[in-house]
Amino acid sequence: MVQPTLTPSGAALTPQFCFSTTTLRDFLRVSRSSIDDTITQNLNALVTPSRAGFDPSSTTQRSPRPLSRQIDPSACQEFKDQVLFPSWQARSQVLSYCALVATSPDPDDPEAAIREAEKQKDRERVVNERLDPYSARFFPREPRTEQLASVIRMEQGVENIIRTRTWGIVGERCGSDGRTWEQALGEWRRDKHLPLA
Repeated sequence: MVQPTLTPSGAALTPQFCFSTTTLRDFLRVSRSSIDDTITQNLNALVTPSRAGFDPSSTTQRSPRPLSRQIDPSACQEFKDQVLFPSWQARSQVLSYCALVATSPDPDDPEAAIREAEKQKDRERVVNERLDPYSARFFPREPRTEQLASVIRMEQGVENIIRTRTWGIVGERCGSDGRTWEQALGEWRRDKHLPLA
């Protein structure tokens, strides 16, 4: 079984955290909603208000200004370094750890005995498809490691979609430097001497 590990924030990751898929999904949902789902609002907060004070002529009718205002590059970089990438790193670390748990043997599986009994019962079953065409059906319980692996695969796909969308919005508002989110996150990890998860 995989040993517990610590996140950069000091929180302990345990196999029980991963096997509690509701808790795992809640963590991912809250993390995504606080950063990625509100990326436009987060970036709007970086726009520096006018320093010249109130100008009464600014309320007169004129051509609408573009919705996607460019943001100060240093504010954008600070947001990426201090908020966006650490959030992505935390989620990556949780998903990587849980993927490791899902591929490790699980000696504490509470349903192992039940599955074994079901398999034994299935071996003893007499199948006569002429009398009952559905008698050959047997749907064994899936081990919780396989259930977790399925959840992790799905969440990694969601994470990829969300990060691509978020990075596109960041590129529009901050100016794109041509890197993908994978490249930018990888460079940030190298600069911080973090593992390339």
